[in-house]
Amino acid sequence: MKLTAVTDWLADAGLRNLSLDEIVDGFVRRLNEIGVPVARAFVGMNTLHPMVRMRSLIWERATGLRARYEFQHVEVDAPIILQSPFLPMIRHGIAERRYDLTSPPPEQEVPVFDELRAAGMTEWLARVFQFGELAPADPERVVGELFLVCSLTTDRPGGYSDAQVETIRSLLPVFALAAKAQTMRTVYQGLLSAYLGQDPATRVLAGTVQRGEVQGVEAVLFFTDLRGFTALADTLPGRDLIVLLDDCFDCMVRPVAARGGEVLKFLGDGLLAIFRIEDRPRAETCAMALAAAKEALALMASLAETRRARSLPTPDLDIALHIGQVSYGNVGADARLDFTVIGPAVNEASRLERLCDTLGRHLVLSQSFARAAEASRHELVSLGRHRLRGVREETELFGLAS
Repeated sequence: MKLTAVTDWLADAGLRNLSLDEIVDGFVRRLNEIGVPVARAFVGMNTLHPMVRMRSLIWERATGLRARYEFQHVEVDAPIILQSPFLPMIRHGIAERRYDLTSPPPEQEVPVFDELRAAGMTEWLARVFQFGELAPADPERVVGELFLVCSLTTDRPGGYSDAQVETIRSLLPVFALAAKAQTMRTVYQGLLSAYLGQDPATRVLAGTVQRGEVQGVEAVLFFTDLRGFTALADTLPGRDLIVLLDDCFDCMVRPVAARGGEVLKFLGDGLLAIFRIEDRPRAETCAMALAAAKEALALMASLAETRRARSLPTPDLDIALHIGQVSYGNVGADARLDFTVIGPAVNEASRLERLCDTLGRHLVLSQSFARAAEASRHELVSLGRHRLRGVREETELFGLAS
């Protein structure tokens, strides 16, 4: 009956999509309640994310969840990873390992075992669960197939009893299944956020998936393009061109994301982002968008200077800021949708950006943006009245004052 109560709780936790923190804490506390003396637990998993390679957490009986860690892709060969006792298990397909922490340590002890010995632990029991979503890409590195690893360490004299080990073996697969339910949602959320943006990803996972399902929002439109990039594309090797483009996009995206903007799509060598008015007052939203534009231009200038020192060319960045009503949501065909914004304001922002070169400016602001940016008006200067293609009447445009 005790085992059934724990498995029932794990199944319910997985179905209700409890957080991994809650699942780990609830599971290990229940193990202790039914007589399995776990003093320390470790849970880790790799993931699919452009930046994050692995995540892990540590639970301790005295304090509960003690620490959480994230490892970037560039850290996959870091000592803390290479010295992990799980690494040989993953490489050699070892599903379970028990380690007696009371036996004399070898000459070169795994660092974590030194730590556990010093804390008075007596046995370390570990499992590796492969999820099977991906095929292994490289057996010598922790990449490829998705997996979850966990260890349960005890301070019971003599380690776990045979009955306790059997209890752990019975329950860990159910725990792994509950953890997988939450972990895979985190994977999907991360992937969708990377490709769609944070807000569209959240909306898609919440069920906003039908074609034509859109809402009207007022937003600042942040439209960019790299001036001269097409000419560079004809002269740079393919790999060098991609590295340059990624560096340029980094200059554009970081300031936007840092101020609550949402990058909706990359357009060749430019991007479209929005700052929704509903998130903050109009004047404050405009100030955030303007600050993001100024920082993006500064970052591009710094990038150009760095590349110039290596005799490498860099395109210029042009940015247009506009404000207006847009339709925000799912647009496309039945089998291929895009989460984006559409409407006259989007078209006007695109045409506004194309005037940057003509006006000799890297930042051009619409009249509607200038009017809404009350707190930033002292930074702006009129560039005169101009006609946007497809717009009947001339409109006053603005730039940054020198």
